[in-house]
Amino acid sequence: MKLVTLKSLYIDELDDLHSAETQMIVALPRLARAARNPDLKAAFQNHLDETYNHLRRLELIFEDLEVVPGNEVCEATEGLIAEAEEMIHAYGDPDVRDVALIACAQRVEHYEIAAYGSARSFAKHLGFDRHVQLLQKTIEEEGAADKALTHIADGGWFTSGLNWEAARK
Repeated sequence: MKLVTLKSLYIDELDDLHSAETQMIVALPRLARAARNPDLKAAFQNHLDETYNHLRRLELIFEDLEVVPGNEVCEATEGLIAEAEEMIHAYGDPDVRDVALIACAQRVEHYEIAAYGSARSFAKHLGFDRHVQLLQKTIEEEGAADKALTHIADGGWFTSGLNWEAARK
């Protein structure tokens, strides 16, 4: 990649996000199948539906820019998914595995929030107001997904259903 203009950097960032979302469309059903907790399964499935919308928004932006996505592979997401796959196949307490899946999913959410935030800033400085709105909507959904995962981990099922004493050993 050659950093020539802010617009070329913006397009590269969008392409990276397109790759990340495409990878997550494959990974989220695996996470949902691996999760034991019904709320966690539902959170992964709901976020899969949102992820299709994230990809559609990115494709609208690419159409506006008259650019075809697909030149970038998001290596960060690839690595984060590989870590999640390790947890999916790990042996042991399924409740602890659910906690590990939440941690893996939140790493992806935090990466995406940061990347979308950068892309939104680039769009703003480039004067792509419509893109700013589309990217902001996705940032809000990614943030909500992260909060939902935190709620599942902190709020009820894990505090009452997981034997933390046994899990600490």
